[in-house]
Order: sequence, then structure tokens, then C-alpha cells
Amino acid sequence: MRVSLKWLREYVDFDLAPEDLAHRLTMAGLEVSAVEKIGGDWGDTILVGHVRELEQHPNADRLKLATVDLGTETLKIVCGAPNIESGQKIVLARVGSRLTDPDSGRDMTLKAARIRGVVSEGMVCSERELGLGDDHTGIIVLPEDAPVGTLLDNYLGDVVLDIDITPN
Repeated sequence: MRVSLKWLREYVDFDLAPEDLAHRLTMAGLEVSAVEKIGGDWGDTILVGHVRELEQHPNADRLKLATVDLGTETLKIVCGAPNIESGQKIVLARVGSRLTDPDSGRDMTLKAARIRGVVSEGMVCSERELGLGDDHTGIIVLPEDAPVGTLLDNYLGDVVLDIDITPN
């Protein structure tokens, strides 16, 4: 059985570290076989953004220019994802973010780039670039209630306990 600590905190008030909670649950008769951290290493450069405006790239048919609001600032992003639309809440990585290269699977640091003559101030992310899954066919579209400018660690980050229920 997999238990999210965010979900558990909705029902039980506790302030233990995930490893301490796993130890206490194991000592109480529930065998915690794994503690899985989701996020936690995205840092302060990967945020929830809002696509305010979307235009066609002037020098490329398959690219778009997105104006992304982060609450305190607005960035221009070049994006080639087929599913990006104006009004969406998305995951935005600023320059300097540590991501997974979707082709090689290795860690990379996002650098400022000029794409077909237009400077991109960051990148809209897919699941694979964040290490959340294998999907790289499009960007992650977040729910409408996702708070703009929030760190992705605070919004999507979680710890999941994998608990084996013992027969006795």
C-alpha cells in the first residue's frame, strides 16, 4: 500500500521526518519497505507558471512564443510542445534549473538560449525532463487552481511510503 505524506497530513497532525515516521510505523507492526521522494531536488528555479499569451514564432512554423506569468515577473519562452495553449497553468524551469535531458537521460543545467533568433528565458517542462515519468510528447498541464509562482517542490513534491501489511 502506498501512502502519500501530503494526504496523511490531511488526517493526522505530525512533524516527523519521513524516515522517522517509517521507522515508527515499522516498529508498530507495519513494514515500510520503501520511502520514495517525489521532487525535493527541483530547487527554487522550477515554478508554476501561467501562459498569458501565445504567439507564432516569427522564424519557425512548429515553434511558439509564450508569455509566461510567474506572479512576480513575466518571461518569454520559446516552446515546441504541441499541447501548449494560452491560459494554461504549466511547469516552468528558469535558466540555471537542473533537469533530465530527455534524449540521454543525464542531468543537465538549463542555459539561456537563442532559438531561431529569439531568446528563450527558460523552458516549459514535460514529465521526462522533471523525472516524473517517461512522457515527452508534450508539456505538463497543471490544474486551474495551481497557484502561480509557487515552487514546484511545494506544489507537486511529496514523500510516499510503501507499506507492506503484515499478516499478523
